[in-house]
Amino acid sequence: MRILIVEDETAAYENIVDILAEIDPSVEIIGNTESIIQTIHWLRGNMLPDLILMDIHLSDGSAFSIFESITIEVPIIFTTAYDEYAIEAFRVNCIDYLLKPIKTEELRRALVKFSKWSEREVAQYLSRLTRLSPVSSNNYNDRLLVPHKDKLLPINVCDISCFYTTDKTTTIYMKDGASYPYNKTLDQVMTSLNPCDFTRANKQFIIARDSVRNITVWFDSRLLITLDIETPERIYISKNRAAEFKSWVVGR
Repeated sequence: MRILIVEDETAAYENIVDILAEIDPSVEIIGNTESIIQTIHWLRGNMLPDLILMDIHLSDGSAFSIFESITIEVPIIFTTAYDEYAIEAFRVNCIDYLLKPIKTEELRRALVKFSKWSEREVAQYLSRLTRLSPVSSNNYNDRLLVPHKDKLLPINVCDISCFYTTDKTTTIYMKDGASYPYNKTLDQVMTSLNPCDFTRANKQFIIARDSVRNITVWFDSRLLITLDIETPERIYISKNRAAEFKSWVVGR
């Protein structure tokens, strides 16, 4: 069996590799992608695997965004540390849904389930995968309604510098220095924003392209991003996403 692992956390990836080796040493791991964009490029440029193990919560947003860009013709076992995605994942009758940290017997059970699927069941499953597409590319928001005290403030997306989350609380930081709490997760926010203008920098930040003021290459090949405002913590882009991020900044 040939498997692609879509996972942006090194420890989680290594855990999956170890478990697969224990379950079936003949399993071939043919790739590991860490972001939405990397996964799309990989699937477009490589021979398809037999199965994908896919973390839903990736470095640049929800993996469900992948289904907006390409048609996936491979069954998927979803993994995540957040059980809030279970209902959405099971809407497409996924093979299985595994909560981290993944356990050997749970992954073994999912692989056995997959092995018992008939060609007809696989075909029916693949026909439903497109339902995971979160939003039409023509429906990106130009404005957001943000609760503030006893009012709803309409704010222009172009005036936003970044979104930041910590302890399950999201805050919008404006270019003029104002900030507002926002009752949506970064995954939810990202699906409504044009990816040409905003990107998920990491698990804490979504940043606006025109707010990037400079990029510093850090000692471990990560990128340190400075915006046009002061941010609550430093913004780093991982080494594996550095090239992708630099291309996004210049609009390629």
